[in-house]
Amino acid sequence: MAQVEASSRRSGSMIHTAADAAPISSRHLVLAREVAEVGVQDGLYLRFVKPTCDRFFAAVILVVLSPIFLFTSIALRLTLGKGILFRQERIGKGGVPFTVLKFRTMKADRRQERVVVDSDRRKTHKSTSDPRHTRLGKLLRATAIDELPQFVNVLRGDMSIIGPRPELPIVVEKYQPWQHLRHDVRPGLTGLWQVSERGKGEAMHERVDVDLSYCDSVGFLTDLRILLATPFALICARGE
Repeated sequence: MAQVEASSRRSGSMIHTAADAAPISSRHLVLAREVAEVGVQDGLYLRFVKPTCDRFFAAVILVVLSPIFLFTSIALRLTLGKGILFRQERIGKGGVPFTVLKFRTMKADRRQERVVVDSDRRKTHKSTSDPRHTRLGKLLRATAIDELPQFVNVLRGDMSIIGPRPELPIVVEKYQPWQHLRHDVRPGLTGLWQVSERGKGEAMHERVDVDLSYCDSVGFLTDLRILLATPFALICARGE
C-alpha cells in the first residue's frame, strides 16, 4: 500500500469539523489542535534522547532475553514447522508502512477453522479462547512473549518502546484527518491506552483521543510513568 498521508496532517488546516463523515467531540478537536500546534516542533527528547534510549534498551533486552527467544523458537519450530515469526504490515510514524514482527501463535491452516466472528473481528482475533491458537500460542500470548520480536522493530527504528500501538492499514484508511495525528510519533510496544483504558470494553481504535493525549504530553516523565505502569497493566490484562 502506498504511504498513508499522515505527516502533513500536523497542520491545523487538516483538522476538519462538519465536513467529516464521522462526528468529532470538542475534546477531540482540542487535542488535535494542541498536537497540531506542537507536533512540528520535535524537541531534543523526541529527536535524539528517545530514539537513542529505545535502541539501547532494545539491544540490551534482546541480549538478556536471548535464552527465551531461543527456547521459544525451538518450541515453535517443533510444533508449527517452518516460519516461527508472524509478519504483518502496520502503519508507523508519518504514515509509513512497516512490517511488525511477532512469534506465531496460530496454526498454519488457521483460516480453515470455523470461528464465530464478533462484530469487530479484531476482538475475536485477540480472544484467548480463539480455537485457531495452538496450546503453545495461548501460553505465548498470555505471557506477552509473542510480542518480544518487536524489540527488533525498535532496534530498526520502526517502533519505540513507548507510543501508540501500530494499526492495520485497513483501519488507518478509515481514519478521519484528526486521527492521523497519532502518527506524529513512532508506534510503541506499550502506550497510554494499554495502561489506562485496556479492559474497559472499548477497542483501541475507538479511543484515538488517548493516543492524542500521549502525543500532546510526550516526554521523559510521561514515558517513564507508562513504562512503570506497564507490568501492572499486563498482569491485570492477563487476569481478565
